[in-house]
Amino acid sequence: MKTYKAYGLCIASELPLPELIETEAKPDVIVRLGKVDDSTGMQHDRGTYFQGEVAGVGEFFIQRGREVIIDPVPGVEEALLRTILLGPILSILLRQRGLLVLHASCVHINNKAVAFLGGSGWGKSTLAAAFHTKGYDILTDDVMPIEFVCDRPIVIPGYPQFKLFPEALTCLGHNTEGLSPVFQNAPKLSYKFADGFQQTPLPLQRIYVLAKGTAHEITKLQPQEAFVELVRYTRAISLITDTEFMASHMRLCSELIKNISFCRFTRKPSLTDLPELVKLIEDDLVQINTKDFDQKMIARVP
Repeated sequence: MKTYKAYGLCIASELPLPELIETEAKPDVIVRLGKVDDSTGMQHDRGTYFQGEVAGVGEFFIQRGREVIIDPVPGVEEALLRTILLGPILSILLRQRGLLVLHASCVHINNKAVAFLGGSGWGKSTLAAAFHTKGYDILTDDVMPIEFVCDRPIVIPGYPQFKLFPEALTCLGHNTEGLSPVFQNAPKLSYKFADGFQQTPLPLQRIYVLAKGTAHEITKLQPQEAFVELVRYTRAISLITDTEFMASHMRLCSELIKNISFCRFTRKPSLTDLPELVKLIEDDLVQINTKDFDQKMIARVP
């Protein structure tokens, strides 16, 4: 059993996890292979104790944000098993630990975390990879945990890997030869990067909710609109339905809206426009940083 670090946790796992960074620290979470049976299922409460199944992959049991038991289907591909563990399963575990977990990719810009929120296929990973290509560090791809520290939302880093379509990688100037599918017959490739991974948490500044349209446009979202998008794109929202967890989730969403700004980022579906999209966001962030600075200066005037 090796120990790895991801999402602010040390994870000791019987299943090898080459995507993660190895560590020798004391584990916070244990992942083991074992039998998930009826006696285990009796504890299932859709909250602190969760039992689930992924067809063709296996059954799993997650308890108290500390332990994962995986009962794989005989002969299941190990890469597919890892994909389920590092995505849906850890999303549930992170929610058990009291974090807000969003379907988002996140970039380090000017000592702040800036996130791209949306469903599968909306371009979160591709946009984050475009920033990475330009030299920005990455915090998360697809699973973004947020912890509140003194009421400030802090993004917890994931691990250094993108899951990208081959055409996106090619457009960004990467050679796809030698890259493997995320799992057998998956449409996306696994792109692991050694440099440009932000390993320490950062305060979250802004969330861009991605949308598709006929022009590139950034518009501010009202709090009610932002709340709807947060609920829509929370990981495992339909799985963790215990009353206390749902109440906590709504409270965390409300706190996030109070502390950061939200925008809708509408883009044309064109890979060749990626440099323009990066520049649009860079310019947008300069505007809000300038505005914040001006407001602080005004507040200091006697």
